[in-house]
Amino acid sequence: ISPPPVPSSPPSFGGPVTLNVGGTLYSTTLETLTRFPDSMLGAMFRAGTPMTPNVNPQGDGHYFIDRDGKAFRHILNFLRLGRLDLPLGYGETALLRAEADFYQIRPLLDALRELEASRGTPAPTAALLHADVDNSPRLVHFSARRGPHHYELSSVQVDTFRANLFCTDPECLGALRARFGVTNEDRAEGGPHFHLEWAPRPAELPEVEYRRLGLQPLWTGAPGEPREVVGTPSFLEEVLRVALEHGFRLDSVFPDPEDLLNSRSLRFVRH
Repeated sequence: ISPPPVPSSPPSFGGPVTLNVGGTLYSTTLETLTRFPDSMLGAMFRAGTPMTPNVNPQGDGHYFIDRDGKAFRHILNFLRLGRLDLPLGYGETALLRAEADFYQIRPLLDALRELEASRGTPAPTAALLHADVDNSPRLVHFSARRGPHHYELSSVQVDTFRANLFCTDPECLGALRARFGVTNEDRAEGGPHFHLEWAPRPAELPEVEYRRLGLQPLWTGAPGEPREVVGTPSFLEEVLRVALEHGFRLDSVFPDPEDLLNSRSLRFVRH
């Protein structure tokens, strides 16, 4: 969430509030957003919170939240109605549960658990999950400022990771997307697969040079406790956790079956 740090004219109760969630605009009220005071949105828009909206070129203020814009429709409806009202055949409950967990809306999490229990626990269908990751190190040269008029040419190795995830189980695929913060088309292609690319910033590389190179980190973990994915082992560990949570078993490891978390490719199956 990216509000400027200094307040100017905070929103007032009764008036409209515009949110930009992952590129999708929603208009609502403070009463709706603060329906559950213990939630993240309740804390964000609590009276006295020092924040102000971003202002777009048209002069309209809005608050930007970097989460799934499509799923937020159901979050907002729950805040308005106080009940879970999903379309018939809705198949993205794993993603919605991850979003509800991010916003820390406990009543919605309870409602989702009740919904899943009422549907019963269907027998898991056969499915395939494949994850591969590759590391491409490169040497980056940059000018490091050592004084008011003193610059020094420096170099540092940057490791760029590229991962491909393929899964025939939509629920598991949605959980993987949520685990790695894939909420828009910048990182997801749709269909039964998606691609990730990230490069942890070395301590020696200035932040301004890191941004100039167009590099970005990869984060995972629960809301409020993010963890940076710094390499292959931490990435594959997260994939393994999600796979086991959805009833998969490890089928093959490449290239070395004895070195699971330093492998380049994992294949899971569910019969």
